[in-house]
Amino acid sequence: PGDTMGNLAVAIHLFLAVVVTFGGPLQLLPQLRTRMPFFHRVNGRVYIFAAFMISITGLQMVWGSGNDGFFIDPAQHLGITLNAILIMIFAVVTVSHAVKGRTANHHRWALRLFMVVSGVWFFRIGLMLWIYINDGPAEFDPKTFEGPVIVFLNFAQYLLPLIVLELYLLCKAKANAVCRMVMASTLLLMTAVMGSGITLAFVGLWLPHI
Repeated sequence: PGDTMGNLAVAIHLFLAVVVTFGGPLQLLPQLRTRMPFFHRVNGRVYIFAAFMISITGLQMVWGSGNDGFFIDPAQHLGITLNAILIMIFAVVTVSHAVKGRTANHHRWALRLFMVVSGVWFFRIGLMLWIYINDGPAEFDPKTFEGPVIVFLNFAQYLLPLIVLELYLLCKAKANAVCRMVMASTLLLMTAVMGSGITLAFVGLWLPHI
């Protein structure tokens, strides 16, 4: 109550989260890029703007004057701040390559941007999967939301997807059948894990509020 700037930041943050959730995956569809280039450009601009604003409002939510008790652990502040900084840097680099017509570089940086923007999504499905595996909260306090697992997830939510993406890009560039087979198997496994996490997050986090 009374924290106008903080409440405004949360409202903008949540609204733009919907924009990037639906707009981001559309940017990755090759059919849309090829057949509807105008839509790809417009949607890309909206996505970049939304990602940038989400980072700024996220920093306001974490470091603003009205966040007392929101996050107590400084490591969580650091993890979220680094995520926001990476989003803004990747957004600028992605646009820069697009403007200069460097399609291949633009594509790679757009994928990196997508991964870091999706960090909070990975956090939620990872957390719910962890809770399910341990049959309840483990290695963190659900009341204060502190503990080693939460700290780990605050960094892993975007660093782990980035590492997997870099390995994917490396294997894709190499004409090595073994490398590609291992990478494909890894992606298949991670997709299955993520699918389980999405189901658990839907049932545990979102369905009760629908």
